[in-house]
Amino acid sequence: MSNSNELAQDRTDWAEDRTILANERTFAGWMRTGMASTALAVGLRAVFGEFEPTWVAKAIATVFIIVAVYIFWAAQQSACQTLSRLNDNEAHAQPRNRMRVLSTIFSIAVIGVGAILWAL
Repeated sequence: MSNSNELAQDRTDWAEDRTILANERTFAGWMRTGMASTALAVGLRAVFGEFEPTWVAKAIATVFIIVAVYIFWAAQQSACQTLSRLNDNEAHAQPRNRMRVLSTIFSIAVIGVGAILWAL
């Protein structure tokens, strides 16, 4: 009977580890989506070039920059909430602080890209 309980606990631990790894992949996927939004903003500048009035193209690009920052922070918040409910067993989760740092760096960089787009 004890062996059966141990096997059940092992399966539960493995499932929890798989969920932690899936959470990290999901976080990475959302970060890529935020970067894609940024690339779209930059692409708008290339496509619209000397579009008149320039503020319209810049405003639309800014929407994609804002969306990217939102995605970074929403991904970070969701990933950290998920991690707070799980215990890592054999798979060692990325520290929540690392996800916050990455979201901060990406957000600052993307805001910088937005500033450059407005300066052009």
